[in-house]
Amino acid sequence: MPRPIHAIVHPQALRHNLHTVRRHACDAKVWAVVKANAYGHGIERVFDALRGADGFALLDLDEASRVRALGWRGPILLLEGVFEPRDLELCSRLGLWHVVHCSEQIDMLAAHKTHQPHRVFLKLNSGMNRLGFKPQSYRSAWARLNALPQVDEISLMMHYSDADGPGGIAAQQALFAHASDGLPGERSSGNSAATLRFGQQSEARHDWVRAGIALYGSAPDYPAGDIACWDLQPAMSLRSRIIAVQDLQAGETVGYGSTFTAPHAMTIGIAACGYADGYPRLCGTGTPVLVDGVRTRTIGRISMDMLAIDLTAPRAAGRPGGFGSEVTLWGQASAACGAAALPIDEVAACAQTVGYELMCAIAPRVQFLDET
Repeated sequence: MPRPIHAIVHPQALRHNLHTVRRHACDAKVWAVVKANAYGHGIERVFDALRGADGFALLDLDEASRVRALGWRGPILLLEGVFEPRDLELCSRLGLWHVVHCSEQIDMLAAHKTHQPHRVFLKLNSGMNRLGFKPQSYRSAWARLNALPQVDEISLMMHYSDADGPGGIAAQQALFAHASDGLPGERSSGNSAATLRFGQQSEARHDWVRAGIALYGSAPDYPAGDIACWDLQPAMSLRSRIIAVQDLQAGETVGYGSTFTAPHAMTIGIAACGYADGYPRLCGTGTPVLVDGVRTRTIGRISMDMLAIDLTAPRAAGRPGGFGSEVTLWGQASAACGAAALPIDEVAACAQTVGYELMCAIAPRVQFLDET
């Protein structure tokens, strides 16, 4: 039989999360962001659940082709735009909208021969200093685009750097408003954090919001907010099984480096999951995990293929907590184990990272199974 570790994508959770984003977005249209292979979930696995969005936003042409191949005829937006002139040919063929964030992309459009003018999103660098035109250059970039017969419609966009923290969005809001004042076109500014936290403000969401991490059941402002606070559900579960049980005496150690010493006699389980599966090695003793639906903790260092789990809590709760027991590394336990949930954000915090990274780091050797 295959090694007992697998991931499951939950379509109903994706639908629920999209509905939650729509409630916060009020009258704005919603981009479902499916970059990085839908944040590690798989574009083909999430498509049916997210096709209720108004458009799909992603990064590369291969992903765009896959979305079109699934039958999507609505808007698709390339969030980083094109990388070389010939990309514009595929944009024309697939009917893709694309971001323009630098002068070189305007030059490509000016030299492009097309019978079908392009819909572009002109990006403002509002202080994050990744992509976009500085405020003093924004209007001249718009004027250049507007003069091109290769360009049909120009939308305006920016990206918030601090929507998930105490800095908030007011300063960048004001900068965008000033830079785009009087310019025609739809506007897009709100990411997941801005939409959930400030969506009641029309200036925070504008005409389009770009929902990414919230769709997949992670709180964009964790630990200030969590998925229960935002009414989100885990869209991915990583599950394994206990493949061995060890009885420890007081003073015995566990794992490489002997970083955990048993304070008393205890029983531990060894789960088939390690950093080669995408589970973060930085997770130390105390990282939450579910065994038979009961919350407990990892102990010792994470190995390449295995990790150790304290079985005290599951056994105290009357669960088997033994060989073959279900282990939920993050997400939802199976219905047979009470459908308990372990938010991915809690695990990520123990690894000093964010849920995004864990989702995207699932290794190829982990099989994805259909939800039953």
